[in-house]
Amino acid sequence: MASGRDGGEAAGHGGAAASAPGRGARRGRSAAGSAGSAGSAGSAGPSGQEGAGRTSRKRAEESVDPENRARDVCLRLLTGAAKTRKQLADALRKREIPDEVADEVLTRLEEVGLIDDAAFAAAWVESRHAVRGLSRRALTQELRTKGVAADLVEQAVAQLDHDDEEDAARALVERKLRSTRGLDTQVRTRRLVGMLARRGYSEGLAFRVVRSALEEEQSELPGRE
Repeated sequence: MASGRDGGEAAGHGGAAASAPGRGARRGRSAAGSAGSAGSAGSAGPSGQEGAGRTSRKRAEESVDPENRARDVCLRLLTGAAKTRKQLADALRKREIPDEVADEVLTRLEEVGLIDDAAFAAAWVESRHAVRGLSRRALTQELRTKGVAADLVEQAVAQLDHDDEEDAARALVERKLRSTRGLDTQVRTRRLVGMLARRGYSEGLAFRVVRSALEEEQSELPGRE
């Protein structure tokens, strides 16, 4: 009987022990599910916050007075480099600033000297002619596309005279001449003239400069006097 009781007790303890892992497993699954839910909520949190942040920033921008927005846009653009009035007006139009507000802001910036199309044009001509050797015609076209008034364009390109253009064309040809050596003379002429034409030089000036450069190169060859 004792053994039976012992066996019963043992069986009872065994049953309790056997049932315990089942409860533990259920608790484990429940905990795992809670952890998974928490993990999902945690991973969704940052992206949700970012979306909310973007929305709030957009609403904040939209709530700003159009005049202040226009001024901020212009000042940011002018910090990087000088801009023409038209360039800034186009930027404001893309940001849906009312035209009348844009005109007022741009006029005030002109009055304080932050927009100066005449100075912009003069600096543009000096830089582009010196660095890229552009002709007056090419420079005129570039300034017109940037919205500079015709009279200001004329004043800016007047810095360059015919001698300046010819000197720039000669310098361009001299830099390119060596890379065309070994080619047929007609091919060299065509390439060099084309290079000058792309920078706005007239055909007559281009041919004259290229022919002169080729003749000078030929005269400097060994055995030639």
